[in-house]
Amino acid sequence: MLLVTTRETKRWVIPKGWPIRGAKPHASAAREALEEAGLIGRADPESIGTFHYDKRLKDGSEARCKVLVFPLEVKTQRKRWREKGQRKARWFDPFDAAQAVQEPELRQILRNLDALVPAAKPSRHT
Repeated sequence: MLLVTTRETKRWVIPKGWPIRGAKPHASAAREALEEAGLIGRADPESIGTFHYDKRLKDGSEARCKVLVFPLEVKTQRKRWREKGQRKARWFDPFDAAQAVQEPELRQILRNLDALVPAAKPSRHT
C-alpha cells in the first residue's frame, strides 16, 4: 500500500484529486496515482469505499470533500513523476498504513482492505 504526503500539511494520505472532466472516476484515480506517486497500473472500476476530509482552498476557505477509493493493481512505479519533489511517497503494509492516516473513514477502509479487495496480497505493490 503506497501513501503520499499532502503538499500543505504533510499528513499521509492515498493519492487523490479532483475528478477529471470526461473521465470515469476510476480512471481519474489512476491518473492521480501516476501524478502524485508515479504509479502505473489498472484501477478497478468499483469503489471499495468513501471517506471525507476538509480541503483548504487557495483563497483560505475550506471545502468538505468526498473521496471515492479505487484499488489499483500496480504494475510499476516510475523513478520520476510529476509531483515527486512536492511529496514523500512510502510503501506501507495495510495495518501500518491505517495507523499513519488521520481520516477515520480512510483508516477503516485500510483496516478492512483484505476483505474489501480479496485479491490483495501483502506485498510492496498492494
